[in-house]
Amino acid sequence: MQRTPSSYPIVTLKSGRDKSVRGRHPRLFSGSIKSIDGRPKDGDVVDVCANSGEWLARGIINQQAQIAVRLLTWDEHERIDEAFWYKRVAQAVERRARDPLLAGVNARRLIFGESDGLPGVIVDDYAGCLVLQISTLAALQAKSVLLDALVQLIAPYCVLERSDDERLKYERVTPSRGLLYGELPSGPVEIVEHGLRFKVDPQGGQKTGFYLDQRDNRARVARYCAGAEVLNVFSYTAAFGVYAAARGARSVVNVDSSQEALRLAELNMALQPPSACATCYELADAFDFLRTCYGQGRQYDVVILDPPKFAHSPAQIERAARAYKDLNRVGFSATRAGGILATFSCSGVIDAALFQKIVFSAAIESGRDAQVVERLTQASDHPVLLSFPESEYLKGLICRVL
Repeated sequence: MQRTPSSYPIVTLKSGRDKSVRGRHPRLFSGSIKSIDGRPKDGDVVDVCANSGEWLARGIINQQAQIAVRLLTWDEHERIDEAFWYKRVAQAVERRARDPLLAGVNARRLIFGESDGLPGVIVDDYAGCLVLQISTLAALQAKSVLLDALVQLIAPYCVLERSDDERLKYERVTPSRGLLYGELPSGPVEIVEHGLRFKVDPQGGQKTGFYLDQRDNRARVARYCAGAEVLNVFSYTAAFGVYAAARGARSVVNVDSSQEALRLAELNMALQPPSACATCYELADAFDFLRTCYGQGRQYDVVILDPPKFAHSPAQIERAARAYKDLNRVGFSATRAGGILATFSCSGVIDAALFQKIVFSAAIESGRDAQVVERLTQASDHPVLLSFPESEYLKGLICRVL
């Protein structure tokens, strides 16, 4: 078969290594590449062809990275230029504007990387304060265009950059941070989520300042909290605790190892209308706190475990699985019979099936039986692209402990 003429350098795949590209997976790994013609520089647009010469896709190359090409289009007639990037941003913004599940909130994820056709681009909107997170060379090349598009489409009062240092090191790119547009907020930004108020620190908080992906899960877990004694572990800004108190929890204990997080948690609890819920804050390592609960026989009606990512790569799965099992084992022990354990993993390399097996093993080791009453995932502004199952990273289980 004749190779399709191209104005771009050409990446030719090894025989039999074109299945993922035909399936529109947005990542092409270096091990699939047979040859590169045209001497592209890192950051250049390239065409990807099958071993036969058939044109397959177009993307941006980074020969220093294991993910050698970030695929952007499977339309041979679509050019990757400024208009391309603007259009992709506009499409993502429009999808959020039409999402009925985002009614009643003024904080949302506007762009979710590959799921929105923009690999390495994360944009969170906190009531007009945008946080841009870049994690690929492809996104870095387009940063000025992305910024212009966001300013025109959203009219924010500021745009902050908080690049993903962990991921950018694999791209061999130097991360950058700082104000890109407008004026820095003088302090925490206030957002509203389903009638509840929160202070968010876009400059110094974890990730981009708030865990927007747990929005729906906070409301679902809170339904079990009326009249309950609630333990909120890895509480961070106490968002789960705020929801629990709003649904009539008798008491909430927020546990975190960061004094600054607990300060913000206390502020967030105080922002809500007065309630009879007794709230306290424990500065402690989560594992140590739960082991102390076990040793003292202390139990709660609802236990919420929302830890940070334990595994960043497949090589870390075994170690992370042990940590999740240990955490859930003591979590089960801290839950009263008939109570609820809400447990989560945001490690993308640990899928939902494996996570359930880990939680099952933890229940066995704790000597408890449990029923899965709900399975949880990320909010709708963090959509899962069917051709990119890796975009489904958050999984949760609501278990009734017997």
